[in-house]
Amino acid sequence: MAIQPRNTKQKEAIRSVFTEAGRPLSHDEALTLSQEIVDGLSIATIYRNINVLVEEKWLSPVEIPGDTTRYEIAGKEHHHHFQCNTCGKLFDLQGCGIEWKAKLPKGFRTTGHEFFVYGLCSTCS
Repeated sequence: MAIQPRNTKQKEAIRSVFTEAGRPLSHDEALTLSQEIVDGLSIATIYRNINVLVEEKWLSPVEIPGDTTRYEIAGKEHHHHFQCNTCGKLFDLQGCGIEWKAKLPKGFRTTGHEFFVYGLCSTCS
């Protein structure tokens, strides 16, 4: 008999924060936003619950070159990300308008790609 994962008020607050943010969040961002819902949440609770949500495939990690991992709700269609140079927040860019296949050397086969855009978000600009 499989053990069902527990749904605690902390875990529900973390889910809510990711849903409402609509963008990838770091552990620290998730902590700050979750503490507005559940007083006294610790960073250890955030790490533990994010790890569980990744294991449950509810969250997916977003690896950022030279920066900390962010997490977003899993199951989104292929997309890329924009990172603000000032506040460091990460935002989704819908779709993929990059024409890169024609630039591959002959005989190369693609297994995936990453593309990040950097600049200033609307709040910081």
